[in-house]
Amino acid sequence: MNDNNLLIHLAPQQGYNNVFELGEYNMKLTRFGIVQLAKDTVYEGNTGDFEVAFVTLGGTFAAEGDGWKFDVVGGRKNVFDGKPHALYLPRHTAYKFTALTDCDFAVNESPASRDTARPTLILPETMKELSIGRDNFKRAATVILDEKFDSEHFYIGEGMIPSGNWSGYPPHRHDVDNLPGEIDMEETYFYRFDPPQGFGIQKVYQPDGSIDETYTVKNNDTAAIAEGYHPLCGAPGYEMYYLWTMTGAVNRGLISAKDPEHDWVK
Repeated sequence: MNDNNLLIHLAPQQGYNNVFELGEYNMKLTRFGIVQLAKDTVYEGNTGDFEVAFVTLGGTFAAEGDGWKFDVVGGRKNVFDGKPHALYLPRHTAYKFTALTDCDFAVNESPASRDTARPTLILPETMKELSIGRDNFKRAATVILDEKFDSEHFYIGEGMIPSGNWSGYPPHRHDVDNLPGEIDMEETYFYRFDPPQGFGIQKVYQPDGSIDETYTVKNNDTAAIAEGYHPLCGAPGYEMYYLWTMTGAVNRGLISAKDPEHDWVK
């Protein structure tokens, strides 16, 4: 595999759809997949040695395990219809999901070396909403799970890019632990568009040219970004959504270094 080929296409089917495994694309702390369920179908599993964050994309399901139960997880029809729910499960946790409607959700997994928060349903009212940038690089962000939550590795949120706008701009990276200016976190971007035939452009690069990738990203694509600056933009006429999952070994948070060539664009 060319580790600089960071874009993964997906045509989701019923059940679990693997996007990438732990260790692929230089992603040392992240495994990622998408689950689609038809109404009344069941999805069961065990988190094993991973902490897992399920982020609802659309529809609802009931979730239960040993000593815990959530009657309804989710609520929005799709990613453009309001905020998500997220279900966090620690390592060594068996679970059973029953689809209350047709539904789909993202599965974020990271290897856990300790016991973390008990099973937790994270609701929209607890999430932080941000408006970032200005002019044609203004975008909205929802922080779903932040550094205050008892996770070992996760920092997760969503971005919503208006028609034709940029995000992740000025270009930023989080490649090294160098507080207070930068922390080391790999990142997964999962994209959707409204209308769904839309597209965007994702750039991933290092100034020395060791990485210099430009991708056309479409509905249900994923980029695995272990390192590098990574700005993106959406095509005019389309709203662009992306789920961002960050995983850090030591630190967690929205602390990144700007590309000094473009840092003047405040």
